[in-house]
Amino acid sequence: MTSTRRFYPVFVVLTALVAVWYVGAIWLNWDLQRNAFENIHNSNFTTSDLVIGTLGQERPRLPAPHQIVFELEKSILEVAPGSKRSLIYHSVITLEATLLGFVMGALAGISLAILLVKVRTLEKGAMPWIIASQTIPIIALAPMIVVILNQLDITGLIPKAVIAAYLSFFPVTVGMVKGLRSPDLQQMDLMRTYDGSQIETFLKLRLPSSLPYLFSSMKIAVSASLVGSVVAEITKSEDGGLGARLLAGSYYGQTIQIWSALLTAASVAAALIAAVGLIERLTGTAMGVRA
Repeated sequence: MTSTRRFYPVFVVLTALVAVWYVGAIWLNWDLQRNAFENIHNSNFTTSDLVIGTLGQERPRLPAPHQIVFELEKSILEVAPGSKRSLIYHSVITLEATLLGFVMGALAGISLAILLVKVRTLEKGAMPWIIASQTIPIIALAPMIVVILNQLDITGLIPKAVIAAYLSFFPVTVGMVKGLRSPDLQQMDLMRTYDGSQIETFLKLRLPSSLPYLFSSMKIAVSASLVGSVVAEITKSEDGGLGARLLAGSYYGQTIQIWSALLTAASVAAALIAAVGLIERLTGTAMGVRA
């Protein structure tokens, strides 16, 4: 009964979203379908014919949900996973760059946060530049990174991972700095009373206190890493990936393909966030944290 109550609001929201989606598809595709009927000199069409037609167009402005479901079924279940027509194939390519970029960004963010907390004067000088680095549009920065790394003979997965790391390090840095400073003065005084060294204070107080902040920021970072990978694949589409799939769909006006790739990317992001959440729960259990 409790689980039913928990999922009922989600079900209601999803149902409303799908209903609005269908209404939007009918509205946006209405004039296209009317023109299609008129072009074949069919003047006997009814409103029902128009509605049905708007939900079954080959290249609609807004695909209906069932069209995207059929495309996902065809691209995932009916195509070999190793085929370049398979969304599994492209998802794996995107996932590789996302995970590598996330690890690079998380390590850089954690290291930078520790340094900023340790050296207070460095924070005043470096933090404004760290914040300013995130104001540069990634869509403009990605081609520059790819070109520079290509000139250094660094190709393949690394340029995409660097772009993903660029987006993912910032939330980890900010979250980790806040977490490392979360212990209050009484806790810090207690460690001094026990004659705890700086390393002991860090390992036994600051680091455990920072974990909730760290995992929260890592959930944001892993989704940002996926965004960076997709943008990088749009810039460098020959290697494949969900970004390349989006680019190919835009070239040929395949809106259904574009939306199926978008929903696949969203599903991959949701799975990655869930994986980080699982690691957080396992870590909390190992440290004796009660749910």
